[in-house]
Amino acid sequence: MRYQDLHNEMINGTARGSLPGWAGQVLRAIGSGDSPITAVRHPLGFLCLPLERTEEYGVCVHVWSGALPHASSTTSQIHCHSWDLLSHVLYGRVENVRTDVSDSDTTSAATHRIFEVVSEPDGDHIRPTSRTVRCERETSEVFGPGETYTLPAGVFHASLIPGDGETATIALGRSRPGHSDLSLGPPDLPAHLISRYRCDARETARVALHAARHLV
Repeated sequence: MRYQDLHNEMINGTARGSLPGWAGQVLRAIGSGDSPITAVRHPLGFLCLPLERTEEYGVCVHVWSGALPHASSTTSQIHCHSWDLLSHVLYGRVENVRTDVSDSDTTSAATHRIFEVVSEPDGDHIRPTSRTVRCERETSEVFGPGETYTLPAGVFHASLIPGDGETATIALGRSRPGHSDLSLGPPDLPAHLISRYRCDARETARVALHAARHLV
C-alpha cells in the first residue's frame, strides 16, 4: 500500500484490521534485505524507516525502543511540522502533548527560543529565529495499538512514549506550503548542524525485525 491507500484505511476506520499485517510484511522484507529501505536515527529519539517520499507526501514507520541505539535532540522534544500528520499506532503507546506557545514580552521572561529546522543533504540546519516565547502544556492524549490520531501543520507538540518505551507507528505526512519545521530550544542556543545518522544494512535489519516481532 502507498500513501493514499494507507490514508483511506486510517480515515475509514479499517486500519486496525489491515495495517498490522501489512506492516509486518514490509518490516520482514526490510529485515531480510529484500527492500532497499535504510533506517535513520531521528533527532527526536525514534528510528525512522522512510517507505515513501514525494514532494507532497511521505510514509514512514517510526520505532521507539530503549534496546536500539538512537539519537538525542539538541533543542527539545517540543516542535511543529510543516506538514499534516496522520499517525496509526501499531504497538505500544504514544502520548501526544500539545503545547501553547506565546511570544514573550521580554527576553528574561522567555522559556524558549523558536528555531527553524531546515533539512539539507548534509543534515538538519538548526537556525535561531528572533522569537523568544513562553510555553505551557495545553492538552495530553494517549493513543494505543489500533488507534489513529491527527495533528495539523503548525501545532506545537511533543510525542512522549510512556510505559516500557516500546512503540511503533505508521506516520503519514502531507506537506502544507507556507509552514516551516520549527523546534523550541534554549534561548541562547546558537545555530548548529545535526547530521542524521543513516544506519547500515545490519542496523536497519535489526530495527525492522525488532518491530516485526512486536506485531506477532
